[in-house]
Amino acid sequence: MSSSPTAEAAAERVARQSYGKLVAFLAARSRDVASAEDALAEAFAAALQQWPRSGTPDHPEAWLLTVARRKQIDAARRRQTGTLAEPHLHLIAEDLAAAEADVMPIPDQRLALMFACAHPAIDPALRTPLILQTVLGFEAAAIASAFLVSPAAMSQRLVRAKAKIKAAGIPFQIPEPEALPERLDAVLDAIYACFSAGWVDAAGSEPARREHSSEAIWLGQLVAGLLPEEAEALSLLALMQYSESRRAARRDAAGRYVPLSEQDPAAWNGELIVEADALLRRAGSLEGMGRFQLLAAIQAVHAARRVTGRTDWEAIVQLYDALFLLTGSAVVAINRAVAAAETLGPQASLDALDKVAADNQISDYQPYWAARAKVLASCGDPGSSDEAYTLAIGLEADPAVRDFLQRQRQALRN
Repeated sequence: MSSSPTAEAAAERVARQSYGKLVAFLAARSRDVASAEDALAEAFAAALQQWPRSGTPDHPEAWLLTVARRKQIDAARRRQTGTLAEPHLHLIAEDLAAAEADVMPIPDQRLALMFACAHPAIDPALRTPLILQTVLGFEAAAIASAFLVSPAAMSQRLVRAKAKIKAAGIPFQIPEPEALPERLDAVLDAIYACFSAGWVDAAGSEPARREHSSEAIWLGQLVAGLLPEEAEALSLLALMQYSESRRAARRDAAGRYVPLSEQDPAAWNGELIVEADALLRRAGSLEGMGRFQLLAAIQAVHAARRVTGRTDWEAIVQLYDALFLLTGSAVVAINRAVAAAETLGPQASLDALDKVAADNQISDYQPYWAARAKVLASCGDPGSSDEAYTLAIGLEADPAVRDFLQRQRQALRN
């Protein structure tokens, strides 16, 4: 046992790093995700009570798994009596005895759980949110915000989806090859959402967010290894590696946020870029063209600045055009308008942003106002630019990015 002052930190670390792994393992035999989550929550509560007094166990994951298994047995006994309870209790007791007999690495069944959450029996609109909560540990409120529904509504839908897994007896296993494509989109979307959640910490001050990105890349590697002929799986991994290659360059020596256009390419991770290039070339040799392949191609053009010393903005605009035809996304249209400023000039970019605003509800979307502020400044309208910067600053949650926008606005005022 280690000393108690580190106990709470250890519990938080295990929660960040192993929540999805433990839930997947606990639920794999019973196919009851909700009971696995409840049991694990009780195990973490017990850890926070006991570890500060007795010290952190040498194998925290195994300790939590053992306690959670006991909680599952207790809950099953409360819910069921007689012969109805016996099969479920027998499965749990077997795993508990095995866990106590020897401290072995806990099998990682997260990928199997992800594909279970993406089963055709689950409402397609809930597959990605379900993966985000059960496998990646996202709170229902955060998921609800991303999917533009109320937290209460999202919580209710997720509860019903978990009940569906149990009622339908959905197996926790990697499906047969012919069944993979219909589930793949939800899995890839969840992995990318997890990576994006870790990417927004521009200052690099939140370890939990960095772990989200690392987790997403690891899961992306698993899926790409499982499906080496699936262009979108390869492209998602390439996309994440291109972005990850620039992580260190997002901050200057003083820790301040540095946007992509101002980053020093020499600070990018060349090995990750080479790996991403190879993945994207492999994806390009396969059939089909999807969202992640186009997004990765855009990042590849940016990454090429490390070699050429320039950015091919015309190629980026063309890629955004193709991506918009595929998705119709307002976010894509905004990014395309920003790139257009480099090729068609600021007025053309402003016209494009005006069209996006007219066609979409984006009044609360920070990147729109940040882009508009920069373009207006280039158009020689400092007053309107100042107003747009003020709105962008008010909508930005990341302190590092907010500080950058404030410095941009102050430079305009000077």
